[in-house]
Amino acid sequence: MKFMKLGSRPDTFYTAESVRTVSSEVSSDLIIEVKGCKYLLHKFPLLSKCLRLQRICCESPETSQHQIIQLPDFPGGIEAFELCAKFCYGITITLSAYNIVAAQCAAEYLQMTEDVEKGNLIYKLEVFFNSCILQGWRDSIVTLQSTKAFPLWSEDLGITSRCIESIASKVLTHPSKVSLSHSHSRRVRDDISCNGAESQRHKSTTKGWWAEDMAELGIDLYWRAMIAIKSGGKIPSNLIGQALQIYASRWLPNISRQVKANQGATWDSDSESTGEISSKHRLLLESIVSLLPSDKGDVSCSFLLKLLKAANILNASSSSKMELARRVALQLEEARVSDLLIPSLSYSSDTLYDVDIVLTILEEFMLQGQSPPTSPPRSRLGFERRRRSRSAENIDFEFQESRRSSSASHSSKLKVAKIMDGYLQEIARDINLPLSKFIAIAEKIPDFSRLDHDDLYRAIDIYLKAHPDLNKSERKKLCRILDCKKLSVEACMHAAQNEKLPLRVVVQVLFFEQARAAMAGGKVAELPSNIKALLAAHNIDPSRPPGTLSTTTSIRGDDQWSVSGLKSPKSRTSTLRMKLAEDDFDEYDMNPDGLGRSSKFKAFCALPTGPKKMFSKLLSINRSGSEKN
Repeated sequence: MKFMKLGSRPDTFYTAESVRTVSSEVSSDLIIEVKGCKYLLHKFPLLSKCLRLQRICCESPETSQHQIIQLPDFPGGIEAFELCAKFCYGITITLSAYNIVAAQCAAEYLQMTEDVEKGNLIYKLEVFFNSCILQGWRDSIVTLQSTKAFPLWSEDLGITSRCIESIASKVLTHPSKVSLSHSHSRRVRDDISCNGAESQRHKSTTKGWWAEDMAELGIDLYWRAMIAIKSGGKIPSNLIGQALQIYASRWLPNISRQVKANQGATWDSDSESTGEISSKHRLLLESIVSLLPSDKGDVSCSFLLKLLKAANILNASSSSKMELARRVALQLEEARVSDLLIPSLSYSSDTLYDVDIVLTILEEFMLQGQSPPTSPPRSRLGFERRRRSRSAENIDFEFQESRRSSSASHSSKLKVAKIMDGYLQEIARDINLPLSKFIAIAEKIPDFSRLDHDDLYRAIDIYLKAHPDLNKSERKKLCRILDCKKLSVEACMHAAQNEKLPLRVVVQVLFFEQARAAMAGGKVAELPSNIKALLAAHNIDPSRPPGTLSTTTSIRGDDQWSVSGLKSPKSRTSTLRMKLAEDDFDEYDMNPDGLGRSSKFKAFCALPTGPKKMFSKLLSINRSGSEKN
C-alpha cells in the first residue's frame, strides 16, 4: 500500500473542554463548527489556503473577538476537516488509499485550489492519486470501496470512474505486470514458474487472481467494474462465471436460514430492518443474474440452481427467475437432485418444494435439441451441387457432425430422465403434493429416455405410501405412467406383492414375469391360450426377449424393497385374492380382438388347476431357469 506524508511540524492539536484547538503563542480568532464539533483556530493559516473560508468571512461581519463559521454539510466529517486544517498549519499528515477520498472531497469543499496558493492540497492529492493510487491494484480496490461514503462527491470528481477504469485495465493485464499488494504479489509469483511460464497446476488460479479482491466491493461498484471488464473482451466467460460464484458465496450466505428465522417475526422495527436486508439481497441477486455470461457451461448448473433457490426465497422478480430457469435448462443433465429441491414459500401452496419451477425447467429442456434430420437437408445438397466448390467429403463430415450432436442430445435426455426420477422420489414424500403435479413431471420425460422404470416405480411406491387416502381411480391414474415391461426382476418381485397397486398392474407384472422366466430356461414354454390372451391384451409378446434392464439403482434404507416370502407361492396368491375382492380391471383395457373386462376376468379364473398351482409352476420354472444360468 502506498502512502504520502505532507508537512514537517509536529502535531499540536489538542482537546480542551470539548473544544479542539492548536497550541500557539498567537491567540485564536476563528471558531469553526463541523458536525457538532467546535474548533478554535486562526484565520491567517486557514484563509490563506481555503477560498471558501475567505468568502464566508467576507460575507459575515465580525461581531466579537472570534468570528464563527458553521459547516454542517462538510464532506468527510471532523476527520477530513482536521486533516485539511493540519495541512494549513504545516503539521505532518499521512495520506493513503484509506483516507484520500475523504481528503479530496474536503479539499474540494474548502476550495484549496492553485488559484489561492501554489502547491495547494488539491494539487498534491491529485498527483498522489494519479501516480500512486491508480498504479496499484490493492490501492485502487480500497479507494473504490471508500467512495461509497461519498457517492455524489466521488462521481463529480471522477474518482469512482477512474478507479473502475484502473481496476478493469489491470484485470485485462497479466498479473506479473500489475503492482499488487505484498501478500497478493507473493501468492501470484508462487503460481508462476521460474522461466516465467504458468504451471498447469495453478494456471486457472493465476488467471482468476482478481476475483477474490473484487468480491470485497459492494454490488453497485462491483456491477460497474464487471461491466467494464466484460466490455474489454479479453477475459474468458468461464472466468467471469467463477468470479460471480466467488462474489455470490461472499454476499449470499445462508439465505434460506435467515428467511426461515424471520418468518415468525412480528412486524416491529426488527422486521422492518429485516425487510431492508432482504431488499438489498434481492437487488444483489438480480444484479448477479444480469452479469451471468450467456454461453452454456460458463457457470455450473449447481451454482445456477443455488441462485434460483435464493431468488425463490428472496421473492426476486419473475424475469430473473425465468432467466435462471432457462439457463438451468441448458445444462440440466449436470444437475443434482438435492439442488432441484427448491423450497416453496408461496402462500397459495402448501407443498414443501416448488414443483412448478422445476416443471418449467423441464419444459425448457425438452424444447431444446429437436431431433436433427437423419440425412443431409435437400436444400444444402442442392446448394452444394450448384457451387461445386465443396467436396463430398466435407458434406459427409457435416452430416456426421449432426449425427454426433444428435447422440449427445439423446444422452443428455437419458441423464435428465434419471435425475427427474430421483427428484420424483424425493417430492413423493410430501403429503401435500397433488397427484397432477407428480404425473405432470413424470410424463414430461419421453419414453425412450427411460431405459428402465425401476426408479419411476420406486417413486410411485413412495407416493402411494405417503398418500394412503388415494381412491381407486387415482391409483389407476398414477400407475398408467408405469411400463411393466421395463421393470427389473427385483422390481417385478416387489410389485407382485405390493398391495397398494391396482390389480391390472399386478396382473401385468405376473404374466410378464412368467414369460421372462420361460425364456430364461433356454426355450419358450407353450403357454395356455387364456394366458396368451391376457398377455396380448397388455401388449406383451412372450416370444420376444425383453431388453437389458438396470438393477443398479441405489435406494434409501427406508425405501428398500422387501422380497422376503416371495419364494412362497402363497404370498402372490393371497395378494391376488385380496385384490380380486376389492378391485377390477380397467374399462379402457379393450384390445382390438374384443377381449374386454369380463372376458379377461373369465380367462383369469379359467387358469388350469387353479391360481395356486399355476403360480407354483411359474416359480418352479423361475428356479430351474436360475439354476441353469
